[in-house]
Order: sequence, then C-alpha cells, then structure tokens
Amino acid sequence: MNLYAIAAIYRFEMARTFRTLLQSIVSPVVSTSLYFVVFGSAIGSRIPEVGGISYGAFIVPGLVMLSLLTQSISNASFGIYFPKFTGTIYELLSAPVSPLETVISYVGAAATKSILLGAVIMATAALFVPMRIEHPFWMVLFLVLTAVTFSLLGFIIGIWADGFEKLQFIPTLIVTPLTFLGGSFYSIDMLPAFWQKVTLFNPVVYLVSGFRWSFYGLSDVGVEISLAMTLLFMLICLGGVVWIFRTGYRLKT
Repeated sequence: MNLYAIAAIYRFEMARTFRTLLQSIVSPVVSTSLYFVVFGSAIGSRIPEVGGISYGAFIVPGLVMLSLLTQSISNASFGIYFPKFTGTIYELLSAPVSPLETVISYVGAAATKSILLGAVIMATAALFVPMRIEHPFWMVLFLVLTAVTFSLLGFIIGIWADGFEKLQFIPTLIVTPLTFLGGSFYSIDMLPAFWQKVTLFNPVVYLVSGFRWSFYGLSDVGVEISLAMTLLFMLICLGGVVWIFRTGYRLKT
C-alpha cells in the first residue's frame, strides 16, 4: 500500500477545499440555514410537532442528509473529473499508484469534506432549534457510511461525465428530488397508504430514516433495514468502481 501517494492526493484534495472555502463550506451552510428559516418558521408554525418532536428539530436530519448527499457527489465527481479535463489523469494512471489507492484518496477526501460539512450544519442547526442525539454512535456510523457511499457514486459520475454539465445532471435531476421525496421534511406515515408503499422504492428513505432514528429514536422503517440498504448501496457503488478500473472505462480514452 503506497501510503505516501494516498496522503499526497488526499492533502491536495483537502487543500482545494480550503482554497474555495466560500463555495465548499459557507455556501451550503447558508443555504441550509435558509431552509431552517423557511421550513422551520413558516411551515413549522402550521405543523407544531411530528412524532412528539418539534417540526424544526424533525427536519434537521433530513437537511443534513440533503447536504451530505449532494456535497459528497459533487466533491468526488469534480475531484476525479478535473484531472481528466486537464489531462493530468494520465500522470496518475502512469504513476505507481494502484486503483485501490486512487479510490481511497479521492473518495476519502470527498467523504471527509462532506462529514465536516455535516458537522458544521448540525452545529448551525443547534442555534435554530433544540435538538438531541440519542444514539451518537449510530449517528456517526450513518454519517460516515452515507458520505463514503455517495462519494463512491460521485467518483463514478466523475469518470462517466464528459462535460461539466453532466457532473450536475444526476445530483440535480435525480438525487435532490429523491431526497425531497424521501421523507426529509415529513414522515412518510403522513402520506396515503398507496404513496407510502411507492415511497419505499426510494432508496433515500432508508438513509434519512436511519439517520433520523439516531437523533430522536423515530424512524419510518426499521433501523436494521436502513443500515442494510445503506451497506447494499455502498457495495453496488464499490462494484461500479471496480468495473471501471478493470475495463478502463473512460480512463484511457
């Protein structure tokens, strides 16, 4: 294992985050704060509680998950796409760095950024609403697994994309709508029976539900199912990354 190469790429990616601090950290935090103001105040005044939890506190896990998903994908996809765009990807491919080391460094950096952002958003949320974390270990576990899983997905998108517009295609048109429809701002128990069953086909439901359970002990689906679905999705993404390096898909052309 070439730890020096992993550390070098990891430090480079983390340094890029601090060079673009306004875009990487400040902008998502401000956007999430606006969600608290709009949803927590405007809608929260009409929905005082959900499952015994104030509406403002209830949406905190969903907002963290929304930012975590989008930022994990964005960080990882741009991190691997930019070397392709500039042509430096060939230096990486010819260097004594294995595919595993490449994935660990890029995905690790993207996941680290997303976890830091999630922590900042939770700290910001504590300024707006009273919140608690009943199961801190499970909260951290879901946070890390989700960040790594969607960083892997972002890595795949970065390899697949052949233009900057494609980097935003899946996060904007697929992941964000699925997050909004995945119980981020409501409990799926509030839906009619038919739509509750339809919603269960949305994978984001399991991520949000498990994460919310770690905060308040409330969940729309069993926490075991949420954890299993998260691990399954991570394995699927890992399989996609392995296939990319075995076939050289869009790496050597």
